[in-house]
Amino acid sequence: MTRIFISKDIAALAVGANKTAARLEAEAKARGLAVEIVRTGSRGMYFLETLVEVETAGGRIGYGPVAAPDVASLFDAGFLAGGAHPLRIGRTEDHPFMARQNRLTFARCGIIDPTSLADYESLGGWRGLARAIEIGPAATIAEVLKSGLRGRGGAGFPTGIKWKTVADAPADRRYVVCNFDEGDSGTFADRMIVEGDPYALIEGMTICALAIGASKGYVYCRSEYPHAGKTFSEALGLARSAGYLGSNIKGSGLSFDIELRMGAGAYVCGEETSLLESLEGRRGIVRAKPPLPAHKGLFARPTVVNNVLSLVAIPTILEHGADFYASFGMGRSRGTMPLQIAGNVRFGGLFETAFGLTLGEIVEDIGGGTATGRPVRAVQCGGPLGAYFPPALFDTPFDYEAFAARDGLIGHGGLVVFDDTVEMAQMARFAMEFCAIESCGKCTPCRIGSTRGVEVVDKIMAGDRVSENLALLEDLCQTMKFGSLCALGGFAPYPVLSAMRHFPEDFSPRALAAE
Repeated sequence: MTRIFISKDIAALAVGANKTAARLEAEAKARGLAVEIVRTGSRGMYFLETLVEVETAGGRIGYGPVAAPDVASLFDAGFLAGGAHPLRIGRTEDHPFMARQNRLTFARCGIIDPTSLADYESLGGWRGLARAIEIGPAATIAEVLKSGLRGRGGAGFPTGIKWKTVADAPADRRYVVCNFDEGDSGTFADRMIVEGDPYALIEGMTICALAIGASKGYVYCRSEYPHAGKTFSEALGLARSAGYLGSNIKGSGLSFDIELRMGAGAYVCGEETSLLESLEGRRGIVRAKPPLPAHKGLFARPTVVNNVLSLVAIPTILEHGADFYASFGMGRSRGTMPLQIAGNVRFGGLFETAFGLTLGEIVEDIGGGTATGRPVRAVQCGGPLGAYFPPALFDTPFDYEAFAARDGLIGHGGLVVFDDTVEMAQMARFAMEFCAIESCGKCTPCRIGSTRGVEVVDKIMAGDRVSENLALLEDLCQTMKFGSLCALGGFAPYPVLSAMRHFPEDFSPRALAAE
């Protein structure tokens, strides 16, 4: 029986993967051919979805993008044996987009049945947990520290230091909280890994629990991800049944369980203290710091709050060792980063690579430039509150410090590409408007500053005392940047200031009059 692999990732479903799978099954039956259709996560090559892979003696042969009407011609071409067809891409891992990657965190994604424990175990699953149990809490934290792993949610804080702080804090109980409130525009890595390899998150959280002495964990998922929530819930149930969650996990003496909580659609709940407020049943409003969540977090207990990508990197670090993981990357940015290439780009998708590629390589070489074929004018890095980088800065290495040196943010690894038709004054206005809508309202710089920011940009765009209002807008941005309680108000100035600095022509009276 020939196995056919098709993604059930929500992005694949959006372009007809279920229809394609149903047509494949019906066509095989009509032709009297025995096939098994395996639904996987996505490989991350969204420009090729729906991607159909066939298991052959020479490996998995991919065809894409396949739509339901293409199915009959695939069978006619003998695709079950890897036959030639206009949609054939060859061995999937040999595709240029895949071959250049360093797939550590996403090594299983798109290959396995996401909720199959057998598939997970066959490709290294639970080995990291087994080693953590073997070496104990202190040595586990030491491995994470040595690996150089930094928070992949955007802050870039050393993960091992956070774990050690929580482990050392005196308390009757501690918690592990996973931030799955992935709200940045152009980002999808958290969703993709949870839909395609959910046990990696369970394993990473369990290792963290062992390291810090926690017995309960929570995954806070954004409401816009019901499909991911359903997959993760199924995986939780199967992991409990297999003894990977609950009391005395695999005879280790560790008791730990995870609860999934769905948010209600607030962008600000991606900020860790707002998330904790929401988890406790209150409105998601930012807490003042100190105290830090590591000292007084969920239910006033020491809490590790890590992003999905941080936690799913942990099993690899424990399985292969800190030195292996730290051998990837540059400077203080160690390991790999799953880049999410989106927007007006030819080859959109997830590209996991070691830190150090330049922005130009990522956008022009890997991403293939714009989908429209027009010149790239700007790339927003780090979500809706990230800076806009022009081609003049495409020599910037993808590295925390290199981006910070140019007033930018890596954030969650999202890259949104714009061609030369984008109006940067409009984009600056959008940043302020976004902040005004999403602000929790607790601090004045964010709540009032963003509203005034929209008004000032509107005056600039109307040609009203442009030079004076540009100066006022910059002053307002500095106030928000240094006076806001959290990163929402603090980072909103990044896109505004970068647009003003790198694209001043879009804020000139002549340009505004032309609009």
